[in-house]
Amino acid sequence: MGEVDAAFIQDLEHRPKLAVIEAEGIPLIDLSLLNSSVDDGAIKGLVSEIGDACEKWGFFQVINHGVPPECREKMEVASRKFFEQSKEEKRTARRDEVKPMGYYDTEHTKNARDWKEEFDAAVENPTVISASDEPDDKESPLALICRYAEGLKPCSRCKGWLIEL
Repeated sequence: MGEVDAAFIQDLEHRPKLAVIEAEGIPLIDLSLLNSSVDDGAIKGLVSEIGDACEKWGFFQVINHGVPPECREKMEVASRKFFEQSKEEKRTARRDEVKPMGYYDTEHTKNARDWKEEFDAAVENPTVISASDEPDDKESPLALICRYAEGLKPCSRCKGWLIEL
């Protein structure tokens, strides 16, 4: 195994403090009530669950979110296909000062380069980024992201309260 590029090494004060944590289970958030007519109190309870999971765990698993499994699967396949391309191919969809959405692989956290690649996209007022040669491609990453987001629209019922957390 070779040397690690210094760009990926965080200063000591920013590295995780290792500790053993006993876990009961990853929080499971059920969003099914967002697809029904419930009062604001029930939605505020859901928001409280999400806030608690974020505070105690930093993440959670969502069920009954409204995104059809086949949509999620197609999006996963398209994502894998995009990220399996060469760096040169991926960088043709690179974000920059003019294009705020797209591929990016030089993110930094606490002055150290992250070990990740990302593709940012927006579904409200989307910035069109060509990741497909066919302009009307219904299976393009952008089309799949928009369909995925359509399934999540009921979640917008609680976004105001989530922002307040």
